[in-house]
Amino acid sequence: MKKIAIVVLNWKQAKLTIETVDSLLKINHKNFKYQILIIDNDSPDDSISQFKQKYSQNKLISISKTKSNLGYAGGNNFGIKKALNKFDYILIANNDILVDPNFLEKLVKENKKNPNAILSPKIYFAPGFEYWKDKYTNKEKGKVIWAMGGKIDWNNVYGSNIGIDEVDHGQYDKNQPSIDFISGCCFLISTKILKKIGLFNEKYFLYLEDADLTIRAQKSGFELKVIPDSIIWHLNSGSSGPNSSLQDYFITRNRLFFGFSYASLRTKFALLRESIKFLFAKNSSKWRKKAIIDFYINKSGKGSWK
Repeated sequence: MKKIAIVVLNWKQAKLTIETVDSLLKINHKNFKYQILIIDNDSPDDSISQFKQKYSQNKLISISKTKSNLGYAGGNNFGIKKALNKFDYILIANNDILVDPNFLEKLVKENKKNPNAILSPKIYFAPGFEYWKDKYTNKEKGKVIWAMGGKIDWNNVYGSNIGIDEVDHGQYDKNQPSIDFISGCCFLISTKILKKIGLFNEKYFLYLEDADLTIRAQKSGFELKVIPDSIIWHLNSGSSGPNSSLQDYFITRNRLFFGFSYASLRTKFALLRESIKFLFAKNSSKWRKKAIIDFYINKSGKGSWK
């Protein structure tokens, strides 16, 4: 039977990670074997001891800790490297999801038909974690779409989730729009594909590394696909907070990395003008300015982030 490594990255969110892992332990797996790799990204708290106390006797779980905070890209790569030559597939799973027990079997079934595809489940907001909580009835909560894949506005180099905030009535199940990227929230990828295209690009550290990976996959001839009957729920914890300085820094810098890697010449010129404008604007935050400077001096990874 095929073997799947489920990589779950933690940083200072042991309770949330445990909820996710407990959900993953309930999945049906008649047609495959799996192991959960909990990777602690050098949390400065007692996360690792909590995991060991709860899971040390569970043969389905391995627990590792990085020597420093490697960011989303490096932390997940740490887990992928442990699994790359031992498993047939890698499931990247955020530490803030809850899953339908059959979600992974649905992805594995689809993979048999499309072995050259990267597969994502349909992702809902977990009930009560919607952006607009008062917009939905109690019956609609739990059926509000977070992502059916992603699209990129190539003129402005901004990504958005397909279907976000819409109540699911099956509107994307049969006639799915084309997908530009798949969110790193959760996806299944074969180790063969990873060996061909490479792992997450660690220069991003945090944000847009998932878009970079899946676009590289498309350019190498692989397909991106969302499987509508494979369902998970995203708790959308937003640990960095909207409009936070962390987002200000990494999204600003990484958008430039991403745009100059994949956008048209016209868009690259627009990004150049925009970045210079922001660099000298009085109302630009210090982190946005640091991000722009770091892009131009090619300061990648964690960069100047505190």
